Amino acid sequence: MRTLHHFHGGIHPTSHKSLSTHQSIARAPLPKSLVIPLRQHAGEAAKPCVNVGDHVLKGQRIGTPSATLSSSIHAPTSGTIASIALHQIAHPSALPDLCITLIPDGKDTWIKREAVDFLALSANEMQQHLRDFGIVGLGGATFPSDLKLRHPIKVDTLILNGAECEPYITCDDMLMRERASEIVRGIVILRHALEAGEVLIGIEDNKPEAIAAMHEAVSAAQLDYAVVAVPTIYPGGSAKHLIKVLTGLEVPSGKLPTDIGVQCFNVATALSIKRALDDGEPLISRIVTITGNVEHPRNYEALIGTAFSDLIDLSVAKRDTNRYIMGGPMMGVVLPAVNVPLVKSSNCVIAASDTLFPPAPPALPCIRCTRCAQVCPAELQPQDLYWFAKSNNFGKAQEYSLADCIECGVCAYVCPSHIPLVQYYRYAKSEIRERSAEKLAADKARERHEYRQFRIEREKQEKAEKLAQREAASKAAAVVAPSTPSVDDTQQIRINEAIERAKAQAAEAHPKNTDALTPEQQAEIASIEARRAKIRELATDAGADDEPHKTS
Repeated sequence: MRTLHHFHGGIHPTSHKSLSTHQSIARAPLPKSLVIPLRQHAGEAAKPCVNVGDHVLKGQRIGTPSATLSSSIHAPTSGTIASIALHQIAHPSALPDLCITLIPDGKDTWIKREAVDFLALSANEMQQHLRDFGIVGLGGATFPSDLKLRHPIKVDTLILNGAECEPYITCDDMLMRERASEIVRGIVILRHALEAGEVLIGIEDNKPEAIAAMHEAVSAAQLDYAVVAVPTIYPGGSAKHLIKVLTGLEVPSGKLPTDIGVQCFNVATALSIKRALDDGEPLISRIVTITGNVEHPRNYEALIGTAFSDLIDLSVAKRDTNRYIMGGPMMGVVLPAVNVPLVKSSNCVIAASDTLFPPAPPALPCIRCTRCAQVCPAELQPQDLYWFAKSNNFGKAQEYSLADCIECGVCAYVCPSHIPLVQYYRYAKSEIRERSAEKLAADKARERHEYRQFRIEREKQEKAEKLAQREAASKAAAVVAPSTPSVDDTQQIRINEAIERAKAQAAEAHPKNTDALTPEQQAEIASIEARRAKIRELATDAGADDEPHKTS
């Protein structure tokens, strides 16, 4: 019998899980259109690699990773790209994001799918394969799985998270009940990739059917994996807290599980890894729970990009439904519209009404009862963090380890003053992130400015050094050849030489065609010569310049 450990705090809210576990997982029908966001993972959004009007096949890549922390996006079915434009997505800001709209052709034609022998892949090849196939964590964080395999130290323990602790959500429960063998196959691949020793599969003890199914699949595969039933407590499904319960190890503040030799994956992620390697299928669909204020709560396997309104119609929302929550009631977000698309992180949609979820009473002043501190699983001081966030004292909030808050909502759940504590923490975190980004941008701008000033000064110095070198060279040349004539003197010498040559040529010139002249011609020549002699005489008397002769 494995010894289990406990973490600080936690609560026991009503689970409401039995609503959606009476029926097996159903496959949602092919919708008329699919809106596929390019931001479905932690990090940078993917870049579109298709154009409007292109015909694509099911499983074809339509978005490529744009950074190290990014992942691929694929076509959920075959059809035509209708647009690449901004579209409203499942985000509390209600702001649009870049999406690819695909119109299915109804044929559902796959790309060529090939199985890959994971035993023959190197670590880099395995990581690249998962990156190309768009595999991300399906437990909610959607962190690219290829990055979780890049472990700098040895992983002693691999943990599969099947706790699913938040109320209403049952997608992992039903997945383990119906597809346990596929999950186990994915665990085999993960264990090989991480070279892990021990494998633990943690499932909350309120899921006996899932525990039995996983036990049977592990036994059938003759594996030494331990399927462990852990106590049902919220937020026991948080990776850090599940690690604590199963191993007794605590992940230090600011560190990752791999820093203590542990790695954790969601059971749905393990199944998607199995499909990527054994079946050649990228991540284009997921199991999602439709529950709450609906006539037929159920789990559906739906294509990524399917409008939530199509899934709600399958379960038939009741008349008094007035809003929809993506995720659970503790950490979920209210959807800005019911027609936003399903994404990789969408594990549940709860149809809500004022009867099911009565509006919270007006917040009252904090009475310092410390109930929030008693239940905080991160062992923080929520009431102090609340005051710091409310007064915009973000530096103090950081000193009190605001970054360790997992926003589980247990503090707000037990608060007798009905203060929306998590909202204050999210506000403080967003302000800290924004200010950190502004500081980083300012630091980069200062570095660019300082480098520019350095470059200008360097260029000035280089110019001064070159000028000094030229002046030194000129002085050295003058010392070596002081009698060398200048350019102007050389030119004047050449002019004088040309004049002397012209004079010599004129003196040597003799009249031509002077033989056998008639007396009239000789008389005309004599007259011309006399006039020339007279002109030369006048020019000599006038000083041989352009001024007229002056008389006294």
